[in-house]
Amino acid sequence: MIEEFHLPDLGEGLAEAEVVQWLVAPGDTVTLNQTLAEVETAKAVVELPSPFDGVVSALHAGAGETVAVGAPLISFDVAGAEKPGAATSDVASPAAEEKTPPNLVGYGAAPAKGGRPTRRVRRAGRVDTGADTAVLEAAPHDVIPETPAAMRVGERPRSTPPVRAYAKRSGVDIVLIAAEVGDRVITREDVDAYLERVGVQADAVEPRESITSADTSSGDRETRIPIRGVRKHTAAAMVQSAFTAPHVTTFHTVDVTATMDLIASLRDDRALAEHRIGPLVIVAKAVCLALTRTPGLNSRWDEAAGEIVQPHYVDLGIAAATERGLIVPNIRDADRMTLPQLADALRALTETARSGKTSPAELAGGTFSITNIGVFGIDAGTPILPPGQSGILAVGAVRRMPWEHKGEIALRQVMTLSLSFDHRVVDGAEGARFVKDVADILEEPGRAMLLR
Repeated sequence: MIEEFHLPDLGEGLAEAEVVQWLVAPGDTVTLNQTLAEVETAKAVVELPSPFDGVVSALHAGAGETVAVGAPLISFDVAGAEKPGAATSDVASPAAEEKTPPNLVGYGAAPAKGGRPTRRVRRAGRVDTGADTAVLEAAPHDVIPETPAAMRVGERPRSTPPVRAYAKRSGVDIVLIAAEVGDRVITREDVDAYLERVGVQADAVEPRESITSADTSSGDRETRIPIRGVRKHTAAAMVQSAFTAPHVTTFHTVDVTATMDLIASLRDDRALAEHRIGPLVIVAKAVCLALTRTPGLNSRWDEAAGEIVQPHYVDLGIAAATERGLIVPNIRDADRMTLPQLADALRALTETARSGKTSPAELAGGTFSITNIGVFGIDAGTPILPPGQSGILAVGAVRRMPWEHKGEIALRQVMTLSLSFDHRVVDGAEGARFVKDVADILEEPGRAMLLR
């Protein structure tokens, strides 16, 4: 019997997804929860596990094609189906009547008869490797085999989408690397080490052909790059924000020498060294503290309800530049975290974003954002608000320069803060007060003891 698998809702009401690559082909035998394909939504790369045991009979979309949610994606010849010519009965068996379709959203166990399917809550830092549950939200692997030698036919080695792309671009079969590293997740360093062992330099490998509609080697004077995935979503969101919320940007340059001294002392503390507390972590903590005095910056404008909504928590967005474009994942309840906890959360968020495993749920619902333009050596800018937020703070580079200090000119470490805010929600005085509160904490970290 042929079973058709339709593209499910991958979260946050996304309407479509692009097929990045198929990992199966017609005629392949697949098992329950085996990864079928990688698809890219407007927010993340997601691995689709199989809801059936059976044989692939047809693929309804090719790599690079965009598929709408609910549209046919792949068909299976399900094992154990009734063969042609077999005896049939006029009355369906109770088992057939009670058969329920796969859970297309959660991919977990089938819902109880008569009940509503529910989505299992995922928590940060938790990876479910059970063979009976598919990891939907961009997990690096679907089912972990008992040993590397026991890997099922058609199941890929454990790695992340960027690493697989890097290996393919370098001309390396990642299966060969898996045979050497065993059951752990393959990293970019493993690919480089393999290239070195076989005498190939990564920089010398011919780059993969780019996805363009023009061949630059043929003398064409322009290249056309399709607008897809994160780039398409980011562009639409920025246009919506820029032409909906009236932006105002204010700048303030502050002496952060005391903050840099604090960071150096924390790094020298063996009990805190592993937490990697840096300038961005201190700024994030200062932002959470300052928002308690200026809650308008942590609010959103609800046009439909005619209300300004003020959350009693801070879901802190951190803008991250990735190979797929700009994304803004969130640290949930950042205001309730200690400095070491905030540092750990920020590091985990960054590593997840760079590996391409940020899930759609981690990209939704931020209340205030920070963008670290200082990492690129930039001092100041006018950041655009993420849709649904009323404030975003750009953190500039820390520079050593002459500065007035205690009535004299001295070399000090300074940083420029750039705050953009929605003037419908935040008055100029409130925006200025927020920037000054953050600056005061960075100038004298001890002031944090005075804030609630």
